[in-house]
Amino acid sequence: MGGNSETRFDRRFPAASIAKRLWNAPTTPQVSRGGRWIGPATSCLLVFSCLLAGCGQLAYRLTNHPPETFVPNPLDLPPAPDDFVWSQVVDAMDDYFRIAREQPVQNSNGMILDGRLETVYQIGSSLAQPWKKDSTPGFERMQSSLQSIRRRAIVTVRPQGAAYSIEVVVQKDLEDTDRTQFATESAVSRRHDGTIIREKDRYDDTPQTLGWIPLGRDASLEQAILADIFGRITQADGGGYFQHH
Repeated sequence: MGGNSETRFDRRFPAASIAKRLWNAPTTPQVSRGGRWIGPATSCLLVFSCLLAGCGQLAYRLTNHPPETFVPNPLDLPPAPDDFVWSQVVDAMDDYFRIAREQPVQNSNGMILDGRLETVYQIGSSLAQPWKKDSTPGFERMQSSLQSIRRRAIVTVRPQGAAYSIEVVVQKDLEDTDRTQFATESAVSRRHDGTIIREKDRYDDTPQTLGWIPLGRDASLEQAILADIFGRITQADGGGYFQHH
């Protein structure tokens, strides 16, 4: 029905099948119909290429995820009490950044006021920090692992009748230094002649930050935050929160 076990293995793992055939091939050069020969060096090169392709596919699966549903930005929220909406916004943002300042939204008792929340700058989490959520999986987390990236978020909630419109803006910057971290062209050499080196006269030879280069907005993190806030509010609405409060 599906062939013998060796045939099924070859279909399921083509790279391993090729490596097995090359390993069992004769060590002496073999001449093919086209006049080309396959020897031990070529066999090793092909096996290495197959292994490298497998490692590359594994790394792609670990650092990339299938695209999710696009969330509009600004996003329309359903009608809800203003204090409840703002508490959900604050609770969600606290999972990504540390909040610097906030102005709650007002949409009751005849008062209408836009809500605004700003966070502090935060250095992007790397692959070694999977518990942090400020870097989305894939390119953003890989870039934060290889470069010094910082982010901050600004959230604006605008009343629209009984409903709301929420906008999330995540700014991303790249650190600009005078030299690389392990460069030695401008580092002070350490003396080994017994001369006393006083701490107050010590020169800081680490790379100096000249500023931060704006890289635009982190759209993937904006999508994640918007989906998080929208899910919190709609789940509470489905549970009958607004009918009992």
